[in-house]
Amino acid sequence: MSPLTELPAWKALQAHAQSLREVHLRDLFAQDPQRGERLAIEEVGLYLDYSKQRVIAETMKLLIELANQCGLRQKIDAMFRGDRINLTEKRAVLHVALRVPRDAVINVDGKNVVPEVHAVLDKLSAFAERVRRGEWLGYTGKRIRNVVNIGIGGSDLGPVMAYEALRHYSQRDLNFRFVSNVDGTDFAETVIDLEPAETLFIVASKTFTTQETMTNAHTARTWLLQALHDEAAIAKHFVAVSTAAKEVEKFGIDTMNMFEFWDWVGGRYSLDSAIGLSTMIAIGPENFRSLLAGFHALDEHFRTAPFERNLPVIMGLLAVWYSDFFQAETSAVLPYDQYLKRFPAYLQQLTMESNGKTVTMDGARVDYQTSPIYWGEPGTNGQHSFYQLIHQGTKLIPCDFIGFTQTLNSVGVHHDRLMSNLFAQSAALAFGKPIEQVLAEGTPAWLAPHRVFEGNRPSSTILADRLTPETLGKLIALYEQSVFTQGAIWNINPFDQWGVQLGKQLAGKIEPELRSSDESHLQHDSSTNALIRRYRQRRMN
Repeated sequence: MSPLTELPAWKALQAHAQSLREVHLRDLFAQDPQRGERLAIEEVGLYLDYSKQRVIAETMKLLIELANQCGLRQKIDAMFRGDRINLTEKRAVLHVALRVPRDAVINVDGKNVVPEVHAVLDKLSAFAERVRRGEWLGYTGKRIRNVVNIGIGGSDLGPVMAYEALRHYSQRDLNFRFVSNVDGTDFAETVIDLEPAETLFIVASKTFTTQETMTNAHTARTWLLQALHDEAAIAKHFVAVSTAAKEVEKFGIDTMNMFEFWDWVGGRYSLDSAIGLSTMIAIGPENFRSLLAGFHALDEHFRTAPFERNLPVIMGLLAVWYSDFFQAETSAVLPYDQYLKRFPAYLQQLTMESNGKTVTMDGARVDYQTSPIYWGEPGTNGQHSFYQLIHQGTKLIPCDFIGFTQTLNSVGVHHDRLMSNLFAQSAALAFGKPIEQVLAEGTPAWLAPHRVFEGNRPSSTILADRLTPETLGKLIALYEQSVFTQGAIWNINPFDQWGVQLGKQLAGKIEPELRSSDESHLQHDSSTNALIRRYRQRRMN
């Protein structure tokens, strides 16, 4: 295949972007009174309004042609077939297999993996129900009332986000907490008011060697034994999500309480695997299966829908449009629902760990931008924080607004007020307030420039009826497959993450040096050496 920037559609998009650069959304809406309805798609219970994006019909035609020239359809088919599309790690990429029905068939190396997936789901369900019903007892015979998930990266961000998003559906007599940071403060504050005899730890680490996770797990082990004084208590208060049976057993966990997943599940795509055990305990197996059903519905839409009506394809192509043809460096995700307060943080790993790459699949340096920086906060909090920059700053920041027509907590006028802000913000970003309008309102000429809103700031709005487990599954899969689409266009591998390794390797060398006084071992750069010396001098003061 030709290099991306040499493809005819890419070159056509470059010229097309120049022709649209000075075109304002006010004019596009004035020219097409039906634009708001025409540039909107409703599929699988999600409504995507992308009419406030700086695109016209020709833009979308060219973007879809770019997708075709990049082989997006073939790449989608390869993933769903179980091909080893993660080339640098020689693995299949099959998080989609985690949410298929029992009778589906997805082969990896000639073996249908679906029966194994459902066997683990059944095992998870049985265990979750025992905890929820109070049948799983701690070492002293007390009921488990606290569940603490110990993980990092995808083993933490997914469970935290899903628990917060689905807290409305959680069993309220159970307390859920999450530890990830190797900073001891994280563990100390998490367990400070917990009763060890009523606490269950879920240790989530594929290899059971992840430094941060195992540091916290061993600290949890010590904390528990200080209270219960018997190694046999470990088996009643710890379970593992792992594939390393020997390491799990060495820790003291009964391998009957080890829940497996597979090397074709990447960490940031693992919420719907055994990594989601804390979520399943919180919301129950039935709701967890509804979550999986939502994932699967969106997957099937992505796999089968024509690109013109394919939600994640449209979103992924728009991300490419702004990153590469408008030099937008960031993208804001703005959920107008407090339950989704951790959704932007979850998407940061999904998007930036996936597509934060500088080389193509064949190792060539890219000569175009890849992943934008994703960030955001729930509305309306963000409006009183960073929206100033989005509205009147010098940066172009495409936005995704996410909202629901029905609230899970009906409190007076709150939901109408919340949603009025969502709709108003997207309109204000798009249309702004020109100088003529500001002056017509009687604003003094000297003050008028400060009150001008240029507008032409692009956004999409995603609406669903209610935030249910099924809807959350659809939203997560929507962004997963949008990330896949972007990676396919950029010809990069969204499923490895070599960039996290170097710092870990250096930390492994530096840590023993912090506890030593041997100057001969300090062979780093002058800055790192000086920092180590200062730490040594002051760490015990």
